[in-house]
Amino acid sequence: MNFTGLSGQIQFDAEKNLVHPSYDILNIGDAGSRRIGYWSNYSGLSVLSPENLYKKPPNTSTSNQKLFSVVWPGETTATPRGWVFPNNGRQLRIAVPHRISYLEFVSKDKNPPGVRGYCIDVFEAAINLLPYPVPRRYILYGDGNRNPNYNQLVNDVALNIYDATVGDITIVPNRTRILDFTQPFMESGLVVVVPVKEIKSSPWSFLKPFTAQMWCVTGAFFLFVGIVVWILEHRHNPEFRGSPKKQLMTIFWFTFSTMFFSHRENTVSGLGRFVLIIWLFVVLIINSSYTASLTSILTVQQLSSQIEGIDSLISGTQPIGIQDGSFARRYLIDELNIQPSRIVTLRDPKAYIDALMRGPSGGGVMAIVDELPYIELFMSSTNCKFRTVGQEFTKSGWGFVSIFVCISMVLIPKLYPFTLIADRLVISLIAEFIPLFKTPGLSVLLLLVMSPQPSFSCSYHVSITIRT
Repeated sequence: MNFTGLSGQIQFDAEKNLVHPSYDILNIGDAGSRRIGYWSNYSGLSVLSPENLYKKPPNTSTSNQKLFSVVWPGETTATPRGWVFPNNGRQLRIAVPHRISYLEFVSKDKNPPGVRGYCIDVFEAAINLLPYPVPRRYILYGDGNRNPNYNQLVNDVALNIYDATVGDITIVPNRTRILDFTQPFMESGLVVVVPVKEIKSSPWSFLKPFTAQMWCVTGAFFLFVGIVVWILEHRHNPEFRGSPKKQLMTIFWFTFSTMFFSHRENTVSGLGRFVLIIWLFVVLIINSSYTASLTSILTVQQLSSQIEGIDSLISGTQPIGIQDGSFARRYLIDELNIQPSRIVTLRDPKAYIDALMRGPSGGGVMAIVDELPYIELFMSSTNCKFRTVGQEFTKSGWGFVSIFVCISMVLIPKLYPFTLIADRLVISLIAEFIPLFKTPGLSVLLLLVMSPQPSFSCSYHVSITIRT
């Protein structure tokens, strides 16, 4: 098909495809639109009209792909970088918990920027992924004599006393009511820690795998099987004949030698062999169970506490230790209905060790409830004197967050991109540095809300219209 239309020559091939399709590329702005080039499947992008290029050999090389410059908002030809903070804007006020324990996560530092730790490293790594600078200033939160109240810290950020906070702050329901958390980069949960001690082996440890009743039943079965085999064999097998004393010794020897599969007497009757096969299988099971139990008794440390998990703590009346400033106190009281009088606040890992070693009878605690990252760091320096029991009974994590409450509707559109950016940064960090995040950690809180007013460039539309 070949005809002339209102816009010029129109031609289709046998498969009804347009011959030599081409497009005008328009740059649309406030002052109107202007053509910045053409595109065709014959030559690609070009500043020359396709009609002139059809007379030349096709050239789709990269160096030949050209367009006139695009005019972006602000009447500039520089390609916008996205959301950009102004250089003359005020710095973000980032609160950092002034901890006295577990300083590996976050702590005060004499060198710039004034703080250091695992959470700070994660935050700085995320900031470095941004294509624009973020002016920020770290402010220590707390008096340095005890761990700060984290719920109060979160509330202060929501009240715009601080623009953001970075630290070991866990994502819990009451905080999500005023903060919009992004994807967590580290999982965390509450666990129970109890002391352990190594019980020394006694000379009679080889009897402990089985109870006295089990030993008696096993011995009786050995004698019973020996008598049954003797009854089935002594009429046909000369090895089971002789004087009564010899036959009695044969019964005992044959039966107990099967324990080590070292019996020398042959069985000739079919029933005797059938009984022996079944008995050897039973002996194999007894030997395996005895060996496994004895190995466990001689090598595995035994708990010095009857606590098996959080359920044992709930049903008991013994004191429970928690970390100073942790959300675990409110969780134990409000969610698990544990009496406040049972909860003992401990300042640091040294207080943990002292309270656990003294126990309830010495003015200490029966167990400690704390978050898994802290406990892993705590047990790494205690030479296996303590261990966790049961499973994590809460599931939470550490992540970036942004405020979505206590702000005006005018600010919400400005904050929404920051939430998306924080999400993408966390996902990028996890994907690229996943082995590093095996290290214990809690949440880094990023509250990019009352930040300096950003100056940003919007992407400009490039409209493509069909040219025939």
